[in-house]
Amino acid sequence: MANLHRYIPVTDQDQADMLATIGAASIEELFRDIPESIRYRGTLPMSAALDEFSLLEHMKELAGRNADTDRYKSFLGAGIYDHHLPVVINHMISRSEFYTAYTPYQPEISQGELQAIFEFQSYICELTGMAVANASMYDGVTALAEAGALAAGATKRNRIVISRTVHPEAREMVRTMARGLNLNIVEVGYTNGVTDLNALQAAVDDKTAAVLVQSPNFFGAVEDLAAIEPIIHHVKGLLVVSSNPLSLGLLETPGKLGSDIVVGDAQPLGISQSLGGPTCGFFAVTEPLMRRMPGRIVGQTTDIDGKRGFVLTLQAREQHIRREKATSNICSNQALLALCASIYLSTMGKEGLREAANLNVQKAHYAADQFAKRGFELPFTAPFFNEFVVKLPTNVSVKEANLKLLAAGFLGGCDLAFAYPELQGHMLIAVTEKRTRTEIDNFVTRLEEMA
Repeated sequence: MANLHRYIPVTDQDQADMLATIGAASIEELFRDIPESIRYRGTLPMSAALDEFSLLEHMKELAGRNADTDRYKSFLGAGIYDHHLPVVINHMISRSEFYTAYTPYQPEISQGELQAIFEFQSYICELTGMAVANASMYDGVTALAEAGALAAGATKRNRIVISRTVHPEAREMVRTMARGLNLNIVEVGYTNGVTDLNALQAAVDDKTAAVLVQSPNFFGAVEDLAAIEPIIHHVKGLLVVSSNPLSLGLLETPGKLGSDIVVGDAQPLGISQSLGGPTCGFFAVTEPLMRRMPGRIVGQTTDIDGKRGFVLTLQAREQHIRREKATSNICSNQALLALCASIYLSTMGKEGLREAANLNVQKAHYAADQFAKRGFELPFTAPFFNEFVVKLPTNVSVKEANLKLLAAGFLGGCDLAFAYPELQGHMLIAVTEKRTRTEIDNFVTRLEEMA
């Protein structure tokens, strides 16, 4: 075998040599520490080896079972959205110098990668209105948790107040982070789809490190950040805002509204849904918090000849400094996906981004109006971006409705009862720039017929 198939990594002779080196008589002997009573001795329920053609056909058949947005019209959002992806994005990220790049430990040979990250940081600062952004995070959910940890460390307080209008998964992640840091998490309720300001005022005190809100929030509604900001700053705490970056093509930047930390997920900016991920988180702060920011910052400089270059300016993570001094255990960034966002923003430009955001608003509001005209209840009247909540008739469950919609070629909205028991029978519907008037009308008509 060794002579005929040299490309096979481990031959029978290689295996025998390795076993002899470690003093084992067989592969079976390597598992001797596993009690016999719990070992699986049967044959795994799987097919025999397939040839290349048969394997490809089998994998295509399995992939064909996915309800993807190539074959279904999606009205499902709740954190992952069906936005238009300019074809130039896939072309650019498929270049080997980008998709094979990892961490730019050696700046002198990583200038292209560093520049791409620098451009991403610059775009995020401009979108959010903040002074400094890092070289990306895993996703928006973990970025929010890291923001809570940063706030607690910066203020030396152990109380975090978070709105129930924040994405349920993000709230779970914040609670997970809090257990390790011995932080106290207080949730405040909502009214008319946005944070209850009276409840927030009552929950905030001089032991509060930060208020965490999302805008547009999980219900799609736009929070009144200008009213929230003085509540937390009055007690010298920090305002943390999780934001949909596409909405910032229209909305005032969180930075101008007094935010200390702005985080979010860059998925709406040219990143494929990929059936749920991976995505790319962004993290931006005011200048006083720069050295507490997790991850890394890429900076621009000049070399001895005056030529522009890029370097890793700040690396406040455990791989670079003493563990007790590290601000985070983030061990990588999402550079390739951050590049998607950078290409998207450079392709769209300011006017294109504004137009895309406006299309989301107009089409979502058209859909909401159609539901209202057909007799559906819209429980919240707060301003919204591209998502809104619809109450279904009592004779139709959200699960049943989504199954029928799937059969009709639609991906229906999110069932809110999974995280909000009080919203049983309510569906969160997302409408992006990709949805046409005909698709919206047909979607509303299908739900009307079920009622």
